[in-house]
Amino acid sequence: MAQAKTQFAIFLIQTGRSFEAMLEAARASEQLGYHSLWVADHMWNLANPNSDYLECLSLMTGLLAKTERVRIGALVICSLYRNPALLAKALASLDHVGRGRLEIGLGAGWMRPEFIAYGYDFPPIGVRLKRLEDTLRIVKALFSEEPAATVAGHFHRVTEAYNFPKPIQKPHPPITIGGNGKRVMLRIVAQYADRWNITAGYDNLDELIAILKQHCQSVGRDFGSLQLSEQLLVCIGRDQAEVAQRWQSAARLRPFSLTGIKGTPTEIVAALRARIAKGISMFTVIPAEPVADTMKLFAEQVMPEFK
Repeated sequence: MAQAKTQFAIFLIQTGRSFEAMLEAARASEQLGYHSLWVADHMWNLANPNSDYLECLSLMTGLLAKTERVRIGALVICSLYRNPALLAKALASLDHVGRGRLEIGLGAGWMRPEFIAYGYDFPPIGVRLKRLEDTLRIVKALFSEEPAATVAGHFHRVTEAYNFPKPIQKPHPPITIGGNGKRVMLRIVAQYADRWNITAGYDNLDELIAILKQHCQSVGRDFGSLQLSEQLLVCIGRDQAEVAQRWQSAARLRPFSLTGIKGTPTEIVAALRARIAKGISMFTVIPAEPVADTMKLFAEQVMPEFK
């Protein structure tokens, strides 16, 4: 089987960034040849709670409306923050705003203080995963079933729910699920996702991939039909001195720094090739500061090696 094309995306958390700054980054991603730009779905940043933090779907709407080619997504939309049917309606509309450039990322949520502060229940992880599964079933049904969708889930249901227009992308915009839970989350990935985003800070990548293969087999899914992507902090410099200087601040970005990579362009290329050999074909790059220079240096001196 031919090796999948390697794709590179930017994951830029919106902490302290205005809409204009996020749009500038999205347009830079477009000009530099990145596949997509991804934002986060939180109400605030735990480390910087007083900083500006634009709401996820509103931000995505603006970015999709004001760019031309780059795809826009979120790592990841919390399935518990929005009614699943209304979320499906919003996402279908977003695909039209972006003329078929929406990327969908979904997860079960983890930030307990945020749930409590905004008046959401924070149930045990087993319940959150069941609600994620409900969301996936309902979203997919509303994207495809005509004239209306009916789904009875664990906690959510829709009954003869209409959703027009359907998304531009067929059968629907790509669905990425982020999470590394071995027993349940990876089974959900195997059953529902188009792409698995390996979240930073994992312990054993080979073990996670092997477990995902087992889940694919158990649900009758061709593992080869599932794209693997990695949420990857990248600290790149033109020489070792610049790398060391930039890593001083990047190292504090935990858990991202635990599985991130650092080095000159040649060293970054080697690190990426080792991951590609394991089956990863997309990297959602978290660019170390200075962000604009990292994005440009990576695009000009690393990405061409994988064309």
